[in-house]
Amino acid sequence: MTQPLPPRAPARPVTRTVHGTDITDAYGWLRADNWRDVLRDPTLLPADIRDHLRAENAYADAILAPAGDLRRRLVAEMRGRIKEDDSSVPSPDGPYSYYVRFREGGQHPLVCRRPRDGGEETILLDADALAAGKTFFDLAEAQHSPDHRLLAWSADETGGELHTIRLRDLATGADAAGAVEWTTGEVVWAADSRSFYYVRLDENHRPSRVFRHILGTDPANDEEIYREDDAGWFVHLSRTQSGAFGLISVSDHETSEVYLIDLADPSARPRLVVARETGHRYSVEHMGDDLVISTNADGAEDFKLVTAPLSAPERENWRELVPHRPGIMLLKHTAFRDFLVRLEREDANPRLVVRALATDDEHAIAFDEPAYGLRYEPGYEYDTPVVRFTYSSMTTPAETYAYDMASRARQLIKRREVPSGHDPARYVTKRLFATAADGETVPISVLHRRDLALDGTAPCLLYGYGAYGIAIPADFESNRLSLVDRGFVYAIAHIRGGTEKGWRWYTDGKREKKTNSFSDFIAAGRHLAALGYTAPRRLVAHGGSAGGMLMGAVANDAPDLFRAILAEVPFVDVLNTMLDDSLPLTPPEWPEWGDPIRDEAAFRRILAYSPYDQVKPQTYPAILAVAGLSDPRVTYWEPAKWVARLRERMTGGGPVALHTNMEAGHGGAAGRFERLEEVARLYAFAIVQTGASEEPLA
Repeated sequence: MTQPLPPRAPARPVTRTVHGTDITDAYGWLRADNWRDVLRDPTLLPADIRDHLRAENAYADAILAPAGDLRRRLVAEMRGRIKEDDSSVPSPDGPYSYYVRFREGGQHPLVCRRPRDGGEETILLDADALAAGKTFFDLAEAQHSPDHRLLAWSADETGGELHTIRLRDLATGADAAGAVEWTTGEVVWAADSRSFYYVRLDENHRPSRVFRHILGTDPANDEEIYREDDAGWFVHLSRTQSGAFGLISVSDHETSEVYLIDLADPSARPRLVVARETGHRYSVEHMGDDLVISTNADGAEDFKLVTAPLSAPERENWRELVPHRPGIMLLKHTAFRDFLVRLEREDANPRLVVRALATDDEHAIAFDEPAYGLRYEPGYEYDTPVVRFTYSSMTTPAETYAYDMASRARQLIKRREVPSGHDPARYVTKRLFATAADGETVPISVLHRRDLALDGTAPCLLYGYGAYGIAIPADFESNRLSLVDRGFVYAIAHIRGGTEKGWRWYTDGKREKKTNSFSDFIAAGRHLAALGYTAPRRLVAHGGSAGGMLMGAVANDAPDLFRAILAEVPFVDVLNTMLDDSLPLTPPEWPEWGDPIRDEAAFRRILAYSPYDQVKPQTYPAILAVAGLSDPRVTYWEPAKWVARLRERMTGGGPVALHTNMEAGHGGAAGRFERLEEVARLYAFAIVQTGASEEPLA
């Protein structure tokens, strides 16, 4: 079949000199001058850019047209694994239990409650109804007031992560006038239910200020209670498990600072816990007269727990509670009235540890599978002996348990249903270790059919991320089965830049050591091939956002290893973005990648690996890139420019296609079934490019 011709973006070269080096960008014109306006209203995109993106979409559609039936089958399979009327486990709070559920065929959640001891359900918020007639709708938060009379809810209606907060009277179901706009969506209620706190975005889309909104007043008159003037720092809002304090958390990628807000005092001002100190990261929980602080102070690279008097939390008053243990990373902690719960990770697997406060006795909850995911939900209540945790693996659907921290009894309260059927015994999950270029061992989580022959003939999708200290869990994801059932090996490379092996695993994959992430991923691919799980040119690489940078880098560095690249919202124009301090994420990102404006060494380092700048005259794998027009994190023009330069310089290979969601942002489509269409596009591309079976194997 004759391939359609790809669109060609006009080259309009602009050259500038940075640190004595000329940089020419032929496709910078794809960055709309009014990009801030486009985040609020995508229809304001200039016509020439819109026409080009539409031409790219038409080409991507044409490339995938022969796989139309395959995509439809994939969507049907993936939807068949979803319990359409599923619901979360109800979480008790005072007289009610709150939960989220879906209706059959519904794209968006219903926020509900019922009396704690059973009774009639009340639908507090119907997101399907709220989304009706809108091209995009994403419900962010729905926080009920402490007196249970009101609901503060927030939503994004463009994909640009500009959330509007509205207030609903739960007796009448009516929303009050005076919505609060330009927020992160986060809400923390005051104890008297007469006001709430929220974070407002500045003109550059950065969360920088905390306000108090008093019910019944004009949001324009809301009181500012905290302002962060450093453009490199972001502000977030949460609440202690005790409900006594709101937490203003201010941070970049290396340093943090926390303020307490007394939620019982309507006139309270934020109170600093510990002043920011470069490289010091900490988080705070409240426990009686003390604070429990997770900190990396004093060389505690993987964090330790200390307590401090609430009245005097300065570092000189800290008392060690859980010492630092190198290689065992403390991820999260929650203080209940009688227990302290923490989640920690060692050798890429998590465990839960419960501590009785009266005796300091501890016990751990872990599982035997070689690779798995584990998380816990604190719920709403402080005075409770019960915590819920959810376990899954790449073969085992999620199981949620109610765990009695006093008796150590666990009760299975929900097992994820797979309506079309799922037999874990048909699959195998393993943990492998690849040897990196410098001798480090890189964990790889693997899923495949039990009857798969490990003779190098199987295609393999290898997923990677490797940034910001984010660890990719080896948990259950039913969509993967559509690949695995067609004979794919599905693998996750836990590369440096994440924290699977502790905080050092993160620092060894950032800034000066960023290229370790790329070489780790390549080493993982070669290791899978050497063991017969797949073979070179049978590999498909998949990553998104910062993992999309990884995709661009490995396409440049090891094009012969991969048959195809799936790059979702890929951060590929690293140098130009880090040189543009007007963009929302640039100043906060300098601690992660380096500041090429002021630091020549950082400039040369980023230039040497930035995927857009390092596109070479060589044969490239087939590439499918995906973008979101209203994406404030990885702006749409990054993948558009990258694809244009690839087509200009590559000497063979491909095809190279770009699909831009013109009605969504960084997370893609918001509806749960709409998202399946996007996954099916990626998976169909992988199946076609590897020549894998288009039907599940017997």
